[in-house]
Amino acid sequence: MTRVLIVDDHHLVRAGLAGLLGAHEDLLVVGTANDGQQAVAMVAETHPDVILMDLSMPVMDGVEATRTILASTPEARIVVLTSFSDRARVSEALAAGAIGYLLKDGEPRELVAAIRSAAAGHVPLDPRVAAVLLPAAGRPPQPADALSDRERQVLRLVAQGLANKQVGRALGISERTVKAHLGRIFRELGVADRTSAALWARDHLPPPGEDALRPG
Repeated sequence: MTRVLIVDDHHLVRAGLAGLLGAHEDLLVVGTANDGQQAVAMVAETHPDVILMDLSMPVMDGVEATRTILASTPEARIVVLTSFSDRARVSEALAAGAIGYLLKDGEPRELVAAIRSAAAGHVPLDPRVAAVLLPAAGRPPQPADALSDRERQVLRLVAQGLANKQVGRALGISERTVKAHLGRIFRELGVADRTSAALWARDHLPPPGEDALRPG
């Protein structure tokens, strides 16, 4: 059962989302909040697995709420659900720690699938948002051979939703080394965050072959 907290300043949106998600046996709406500040308090009370977060709200907006929630509950999986798809908004939300970004005019079935995906540790992004993120800063996609074997291993695991510590454990290297690899990966691909790198990996990284996982 996936526990979901809905955060939106419009009552009709909250009620509609609660009704939609409540129709699925594997999803449980544990609460609704009408602003970011209330969401922060409710996370501590309801312990949701996935938080659907609006961006534009009074008192505390979605970006600040995301930062605040993740500072105290780093395991929380926050998926932005908003009407804004411009690069600045998307980048700001992802930099704050959101793992997904969906648009409110999407299909209901896509929202349900995205919540399940987020709960499983994946990165759900509306295709239109992905198009905004890649290629970054107008830079053409870089070839996979621009990365070393080890960097491709790290990137594949990041694209699967693993945290740095989990990547290090899987590869037999330190978390500090993982961070160093990611820094070079970001620079080489011309991306600014893990989500953009994961998208690049999905579209451009070939299946593992001779660079399959091996101890470091």
